[in-house]
Amino acid sequence: MDKRDLRIVFMGTPDFAVESLKALVENGYNVVGVVTMPDKPAGRGHKIQFSAVKNYALEQGLSLLQPEKLKDESFLEELKKWNADLQIVVAFRMLPEVVWNMPPQGTFNLHGSLLPQYRGAAPINWAIINGEKETGVTTFFLTHEIDTGKIILQDKISIGDNDNVGKVYNELMHIGAKLACKTVDMILEGKVDTVDQSQFYTDQRELKAAPKIFKETCRIDWDKSAENIHNHIRGLSPYPAAWTELYIEDKEPQIVKIYTSEVLNDGIDNKPAGYISTDNKTYLYVHCGSGLLSIKEIQFAGKRAMKIGEVLRGYKFEKDAYFK
Repeated sequence: MDKRDLRIVFMGTPDFAVESLKALVENGYNVVGVVTMPDKPAGRGHKIQFSAVKNYALEQGLSLLQPEKLKDESFLEELKKWNADLQIVVAFRMLPEVVWNMPPQGTFNLHGSLLPQYRGAAPINWAIINGEKETGVTTFFLTHEIDTGKIILQDKISIGDNDNVGKVYNELMHIGAKLACKTVDMILEGKVDTVDQSQFYTDQRELKAAPKIFKETCRIDWDKSAENIHNHIRGLSPYPAAWTELYIEDKEPQIVKIYTSEVLNDGIDNKPAGYISTDNKTYLYVHCGSGLLSIKEIQFAGKRAMKIGEVLRGYKFEKDAYFK
Protein backbone atom coordinates (compact mmCIF):
# COMPACT_ATOMS: atom_id res chain seq x y z
CA MET A 1 0.00 0.00 0.00
CA ASP A 2 1.25 3.50 -0.86
CA LYS A 3 1.41 6.01 1.99
CA ARG A 4 -1.10 8.22 0.17
CA ASP A 5 -3.62 5.36 0.31
CA LEU A 6 -3.26 4.63 4.05
CA ARG A 7 -5.98 6.61 5.81
CA ILE A 8 -4.62 8.02 9.10
CA VAL A 9 -6.50 9.65 11.96
CA PHE A 10 -4.25 11.65 14.29
CA MET A 11 -5.07 12.33 17.96
CA GLY A 12 -3.19 14.84 20.11
CA THR A 13 -3.31 18.16 21.91
CA PRO A 14 -0.07 20.07 22.80
CA ASP A 15 2.85 21.30 20.70
CA PHE A 16 4.68 18.02 21.38
CA ALA A 17 2.00 16.35 19.23
CA VAL A 18 2.06 19.06 16.55
CA GLU A 19 5.59 18.14 15.49
CA SER A 20 4.49 14.57 14.67
CA LEU A 21 1.35 15.73 12.86
CA LYS A 22 3.39 18.24 10.90
CA ALA A 23 5.91 15.56 9.89
CA LEU A 24 3.11 13.30 8.64
CA VAL A 25 1.41 16.06 6.65
CA GLU A 26 4.59 17.51 5.16
CA ASN A 27 5.90 14.09 4.16
CA GLY A 28 2.78 13.24 2.18
CA TYR A 29 0.99 10.81 4.49
CA ASN A 30 -2.79 10.76 4.15
CA VAL A 31 -4.10 12.33 7.36
CA VAL A 32 -7.87 12.22 6.88
CA GLY A 33 -8.84 13.67 10.25
CA VAL A 34 -7.60 15.04 13.57
CA VAL A 35 -9.05 14.57 17.07
CA THR A 36 -8.09 16.99 19.83
CA MET A 37 -9.36 18.36 23.14
CA PRO A 38 -12.34 20.73 23.30
CA ASP A 39 -11.57 24.45 23.44
CA LYS A 40 -11.18 25.86 26.94
CA PRO A 41 -10.86 29.29 28.59
CA ALA A 42 -7.34 30.25 29.65
CA GLY A 43 -5.46 33.18 31.18
CA ARG A 44 -6.73 36.09 33.21
CA GLY A 45 -9.32 37.09 30.64
CA HIS A 46 -10.60 33.50 30.33
CA LYS A 47 -10.49 33.79 26.56
CA ILE A 48 -11.24 30.63 24.63
CA GLN A 49 -7.98 28.99 23.63
CA PHE A 50 -7.47 26.39 20.91
CA SER A 51 -5.07 23.50 21.42
CA ALA A 52 -1.79 23.63 19.48
CA VAL A 53 -2.95 20.64 17.43
CA LYS A 54 -6.23 22.38 16.52
CA ASN A 55 -4.39 25.50 15.38
CA TYR A 56 -2.18 23.44 13.06
CA ALA A 57 -5.13 21.37 11.78
CA LEU A 58 -7.04 24.54 10.90
CA GLU A 59 -4.00 25.99 9.11
CA GLN A 60 -3.78 22.83 7.00
CA GLY A 61 -7.53 22.54 6.38
CA LEU A 62 -7.73 19.14 8.07
CA SER A 63 -11.04 17.68 9.25
CA LEU A 64 -11.38 18.07 13.00
CA LEU A 65 -13.30 16.52 15.90
CA GLN A 66 -13.26 17.74 19.53
CA PRO A 67 -15.28 15.31 21.64
CA GLU A 68 -16.11 15.99 25.27
CA LYS A 69 -16.54 12.24 25.84
CA LEU A 70 -14.74 9.61 23.80
CA LYS A 71 -17.58 7.10 24.18
CA ASP A 72 -20.22 9.54 22.92
CA GLU A 73 -22.23 7.90 20.14
CA SER A 74 -22.21 10.99 17.91
CA PHE A 75 -18.40 11.19 18.13
CA LEU A 76 -17.99 7.48 17.38
CA GLU A 77 -20.24 7.79 14.34
CA GLU A 78 -18.23 10.73 12.99
CA LEU A 79 -14.97 8.91 13.66
CA LYS A 80 -16.19 5.83 11.76
CA LYS A 81 -17.04 8.00 8.75
CA TRP A 82 -13.35 8.82 8.33
CA ASN A 83 -12.81 5.11 7.64
CA ALA A 84 -9.28 5.14 9.08
CA ASP A 85 -6.81 2.33 8.41
CA LEU A 86 -4.56 3.49 11.25
CA GLN A 87 -4.79 5.84 14.24
CA ILE A 88 -1.82 7.65 15.79
CA VAL A 89 -1.95 9.06 19.31
CA VAL A 90 0.56 11.62 20.66
CA ALA A 91 0.01 13.33 24.03
CA PHE A 92 -3.74 12.80 24.18
CA ARG A 93 -6.28 11.24 26.52
CA MET A 94 -6.65 7.59 27.46
CA LEU A 95 -8.75 5.99 24.72
CA PRO A 96 -11.56 3.48 25.29
CA GLU A 97 -11.26 0.18 23.43
CA VAL A 98 -14.12 1.09 21.10
CA VAL A 99 -11.86 3.86 19.75
CA TRP A 100 -8.38 2.30 19.71
CA ASN A 101 -9.67 -0.98 18.30
CA MET A 102 -11.58 0.65 15.44
CA PRO A 103 -9.05 0.76 12.53
CA PRO A 104 -7.87 -2.49 10.92
CA GLN A 105 -4.19 -1.58 11.31
CA GLY A 106 -4.70 -0.67 14.98
CA THR A 107 -3.73 2.43 16.95
CA PHE A 108 -0.20 3.26 18.00
CA ASN A 109 0.97 5.75 20.59
CA LEU A 110 4.16 7.83 20.72
CA HIS A 111 5.31 8.01 24.35
CA GLY A 112 8.08 10.22 25.76
CA SER A 113 10.12 7.54 27.52
CA LEU A 114 11.90 4.26 26.95
CA LEU A 115 9.03 1.97 27.91
CA PRO A 116 8.40 0.07 30.08
CA GLN A 117 10.12 2.74 32.17
CA TYR A 118 8.12 5.86 33.04
CA ARG A 119 4.59 4.88 32.13
CA GLY A 120 2.23 7.73 32.89
CA ALA A 121 1.42 11.37 32.24
CA ALA A 122 4.79 13.06 32.90
CA PRO A 123 7.61 10.79 31.67
CA ILE A 124 10.05 13.53 30.68
CA ASN A 125 9.78 15.33 34.02
CA TRP A 126 10.26 12.19 36.09
CA ALA A 127 13.24 10.92 34.11
CA ILE A 128 15.10 14.15 34.91
CA ILE A 129 13.85 14.37 38.51
CA ASN A 130 15.21 10.84 39.07
CA GLY A 131 18.59 11.78 37.62
CA GLU A 132 18.46 9.51 34.55
CA LYS A 133 21.35 9.81 32.10
CA GLU A 134 19.29 8.82 29.07
CA THR A 135 15.69 8.73 27.92
CA GLY A 136 13.89 8.46 24.61
CA VAL A 137 10.66 7.88 22.75
CA THR A 138 8.68 4.71 22.11
CA THR A 139 5.97 3.77 19.66
CA PHE A 140 3.66 0.95 20.74
CA PHE A 141 0.24 -0.45 19.92
CA LEU A 142 -2.50 0.50 22.36
CA THR A 143 -4.07 -2.11 24.57
CA HIS A 144 -6.27 -2.13 27.69
CA GLU A 145 -3.72 -1.10 30.32
CA ILE A 146 -2.15 2.34 29.89
CA ASP A 147 1.32 2.40 28.26
CA THR A 148 1.67 -1.40 28.32
CA GLY A 149 1.17 -2.37 24.66
CA LYS A 150 3.69 -4.14 22.44
CA ILE A 151 6.66 -1.95 21.48
CA ILE A 152 7.23 -1.16 17.82
CA LEU A 153 10.26 1.17 17.85
CA GLN A 154 12.42 3.19 20.25
CA ASP A 155 15.00 5.94 19.92
CA LYS A 156 17.32 7.26 22.65
CA ILE A 157 18.97 10.52 23.67
CA SER A 158 21.42 11.39 26.45
CA ILE A 159 20.44 13.70 29.31
CA GLY A 160 23.17 16.14 30.39
CA ASP A 161 23.78 16.90 34.06
CA ASN A 162 22.26 20.37 33.68
CA ASP A 163 19.63 19.70 31.00
CA ASN A 164 16.16 20.82 32.03
CA VAL A 165 12.78 19.46 30.97
CA GLY A 166 12.36 22.21 28.36
CA LYS A 167 15.50 21.12 26.49
CA VAL A 168 14.78 17.39 26.70
CA TYR A 169 11.12 17.93 25.73
CA ASN A 170 12.21 19.77 22.58
CA GLU A 171 14.68 17.05 21.59
CA LEU A 172 12.17 14.25 22.16
CA MET A 173 9.48 16.16 20.26
CA HIS A 174 11.66 16.18 17.13
CA ILE A 175 13.02 12.62 17.29
CA GLY A 176 9.50 11.46 18.17
CA ALA A 177 8.12 12.96 14.96
CA LYS A 178 10.71 11.04 12.95
CA LEU A 179 9.95 7.85 14.85
CA ALA A 180 6.21 8.23 14.18
CA CYS A 181 6.84 8.45 10.43
CA LYS A 182 9.25 5.51 10.54
CA THR A 183 6.62 3.48 12.39
CA VAL A 184 4.01 4.23 9.73
CA ASP A 185 6.49 3.16 7.04
CA MET A 186 7.07 -0.16 8.80
CA ILE A 187 3.31 -0.75 9.01
CA LEU A 188 2.95 0.07 5.31
CA GLU A 189 5.72 -2.37 4.42
CA GLY A 190 4.36 -5.10 6.70
CA LYS A 191 7.68 -5.21 8.58
CA VAL A 192 6.44 -4.54 12.11
CA ASP A 193 8.01 -6.95 14.60
CA THR A 194 6.67 -5.94 17.99
CA VAL A 195 8.27 -6.73 21.34
CA ASP A 196 6.25 -7.48 24.46
CA GLN A 197 7.18 -5.13 27.29
CA SER A 198 7.59 -8.08 29.66
CA GLN A 199 10.82 -8.92 27.81
CA PHE A 200 12.38 -5.79 29.33
CA TYR A 201 11.83 -7.07 32.88
CA THR A 202 14.50 -9.76 32.69
CA ASP A 203 17.24 -7.48 34.01
CA GLN A 204 15.28 -7.07 37.28
CA ARG A 205 15.43 -3.26 37.13
CA GLU A 206 12.82 -1.43 39.15
CA LEU A 207 10.04 -0.02 36.99
CA LYS A 208 9.71 3.71 37.59
CA ALA A 209 6.37 5.43 37.11
CA ALA A 210 5.59 8.90 35.73
CA PRO A 211 2.42 10.11 37.46
CA LYS A 212 0.82 13.47 36.82
CA ILE A 213 2.64 16.46 38.31
CA PHE A 214 0.70 18.38 40.98
CA LYS A 215 1.55 21.60 42.83
CA GLU A 216 2.76 19.75 45.90
CA THR A 217 4.97 17.56 43.69
CA CYS A 218 6.84 20.72 42.76
CA ARG A 219 7.63 21.80 46.32
CA ILE A 220 11.34 21.53 47.15
CA ASP A 221 12.36 19.36 50.09
CA TRP A 222 15.55 20.96 51.36
CA ASP A 223 16.29 17.93 53.56
CA LYS A 224 17.30 16.05 50.41
CA SER A 225 20.80 16.18 48.93
CA ALA A 226 21.94 19.08 46.75
CA GLU A 227 22.09 16.74 43.75
CA ASN A 228 18.54 15.47 44.29
CA ILE A 229 17.21 19.00 44.65
CA HIS A 230 19.11 20.13 41.53
CA ASN A 231 17.49 17.28 39.57
CA HIS A 232 14.09 18.22 40.99
CA ILE A 233 14.51 21.84 39.89
CA ARG A 234 15.63 21.06 36.33
CA GLY A 235 12.99 18.33 35.99
CA LEU A 236 10.32 21.01 36.45
CA SER A 237 11.95 23.89 34.57
CA PRO A 238 10.65 25.97 32.88
CA TYR A 239 7.21 24.53 33.58
CA PRO A 240 5.51 24.03 35.99
CA ALA A 241 8.58 25.09 38.06
CA ALA A 242 9.89 23.95 41.42
CA TRP A 243 8.91 26.19 44.32
CA THR A 244 9.67 26.88 47.95
CA GLU A 245 8.66 29.35 50.64
CA LEU A 246 10.97 32.17 51.76
CA TYR A 247 10.80 32.81 55.52
CA ILE A 248 12.05 35.99 57.15
CA GLU A 249 11.47 36.79 60.82
CA ASP A 250 8.22 38.71 61.49
CA LYS A 251 7.20 38.59 57.83
CA GLU A 252 4.67 36.52 55.95
CA PRO A 253 6.31 33.67 53.98
CA GLN A 254 6.36 34.21 50.24
CA ILE A 255 6.45 31.66 47.44
CA VAL A 256 9.56 31.65 45.28
CA LYS A 257 9.97 29.59 42.10
CA ILE A 258 13.44 28.30 41.25
CA TYR A 259 14.33 27.59 37.62
CA THR A 260 18.10 27.05 37.51
CA SER A 261 20.64 25.78 40.02
CA GLU A 262 24.14 24.35 40.30
CA VAL A 263 25.50 21.75 42.72
CA LEU A 264 28.53 23.21 44.52
CA ASN A 265 29.03 20.43 47.02
CA ASP A 266 27.09 17.25 47.72
CA GLY A 267 28.90 16.33 50.94
CA ILE A 268 28.08 16.81 54.61
CA ASP A 269 27.10 20.35 55.55
CA ASN A 270 26.94 21.86 59.04
CA LYS A 271 24.19 24.40 58.38
CA PRO A 272 20.44 23.67 58.69
CA ALA A 273 18.63 22.55 55.52
CA GLY A 274 17.11 25.56 53.73
CA TYR A 275 19.52 28.05 55.35
CA ILE A 276 20.52 30.83 52.91
CA SER A 277 24.08 32.11 52.50
CA THR A 278 24.58 35.18 50.29
CA ASP A 279 26.80 38.23 49.82
CA ASN A 280 23.70 40.05 48.54
CA LYS A 281 25.69 40.99 45.44
CA THR A 282 26.59 38.02 43.27
CA TYR A 283 25.55 34.67 44.79
CA LEU A 284 22.80 32.89 46.68
CA TYR A 285 23.62 29.52 48.18
CA VAL A 286 21.20 27.20 49.97
CA HIS A 287 22.31 24.53 52.42
CA CYS A 288 20.65 21.18 51.79
CA GLY A 289 20.25 17.96 53.78
CA SER A 290 23.69 17.23 52.37
CA GLY A 291 25.65 19.66 50.24
CA LEU A 292 25.32 23.18 48.98
CA LEU A 293 23.25 24.43 46.04
CA SER A 294 23.84 27.64 44.10
CA ILE A 295 20.60 29.26 42.95
CA LYS A 296 20.96 30.81 39.50
CA GLU A 297 17.46 31.90 38.45
CA ILE A 298 14.37 32.59 40.59
CA GLN A 299 10.98 34.26 40.45
CA PHE A 300 9.07 36.05 43.18
CA ALA A 301 5.26 36.01 43.08
CA GLY A 302 3.96 38.62 40.65
CA LYS A 303 7.43 39.18 39.15
CA ARG A 304 9.24 37.79 36.14
CA ALA A 305 11.96 35.15 36.37
CA MET A 306 15.39 36.73 36.87
CA LYS A 307 19.03 35.71 37.11
CA ILE A 308 20.25 35.85 40.69
CA GLY A 309 22.64 38.76 40.04
CA GLU A 310 19.74 40.87 38.79
CA VAL A 311 17.61 39.85 41.78
CA LEU A 312 20.32 40.88 44.25
CA ARG A 313 20.62 44.33 42.70
CA GLY A 314 17.09 45.07 43.83
CA TYR A 315 16.44 42.68 46.74
CA LYS A 316 18.55 42.02 49.82
CA PHE A 317 18.15 38.80 51.80
CA GLU A 318 18.27 39.27 55.56
CA LYS A 319 20.69 37.20 57.64
CA ASP A 320 17.93 35.07 59.15
CA ALA A 321 16.26 34.25 55.81
CA TYR A 322 15.69 30.62 54.95
CA PHE A 323 13.71 28.45 52.51
CA LYS A 324 11.29 25.80 53.67
